[in-house]
This record gives sequence, C-alpha cells and structure tokens, in this order.
Amino acid sequence: MNGWLLAAGITALGVAAVHLVGGHRDVVRPLLSCGLADEPKRVLHAVWHMVSGDLMLSGLALIYLSSLTNGTSGTALAVWFIAAHFTAYAAVFLVVTLSVGWTRPLLRLPQWILLLPVAVLAAAGTT
Repeated sequence: MNGWLLAAGITALGVAAVHLVGGHRDVVRPLLSCGLADEPKRVLHAVWHMVSGDLMLSGLALIYLSSLTNGTSGTALAVWFIAAHFTAYAAVFLVVTLSVGWTRPLLRLPQWILLLPVAVLAAAGTT
C-alpha cells in the first residue's frame, strides 16, 4: 500500500465533499437564481457537476492505485496524470484570482489551497 497515494485519494475525496457542499451553497444557488440567460447558466451548472464527478472519480482512482503493488504497469502514468490535472485546476484558480486585482487575492478564490495538496501528495506517491 502506498501511503502517499492513499493520503492523496482521501484528500481528493475531502475536496470533492467541500466542492459539493460549499460549491452548491456559494456557487450553484446564486448561479441558478441570477439573471443570466438560460443556456450559459445551464452550461455552467453542467460544468460544476462535471467537476464534481471528476473530483470524486480522481479520489477513488488514487485510493485504488494506492492498493496496487509497486511496478504495476501504468500506475505511475495514471498518478502523474491525476497530479497534473489537480495542478492545472489549482493553477487556473491562482491565475484567475491574481488577474482580477483584488486585495488579498490568494484568499478570494481559495480552492487552489485544497487542490494543490492532492497534486503534491500524488506526485510524492510516484516515487
């Protein structure tokens, strides 16, 4: 059992839970009640659900991969892919929050704080 990957998987599932609960309250409800046209509103809502599924599946995949013995073909590549996409998620939040010109920008869209540890733990699990 790879402890780093297990930690990454558990963390990813925690991120998914925060996304589902906090995101529904802070993002989805206001989005669905705003005056935005129906088509972009529904597309953004669908994207939120896609990210929910991605976060959950990534967490489950990391937990599964943590149970495989070292040297199992394709394990490292799959883990690097998951680490890369969590890095990309974190980078998107950082770029967006830093480009707006807010005061204390790193705390305005703090999702990167949850996403980056999954990437780091997963990357550590490939060694």
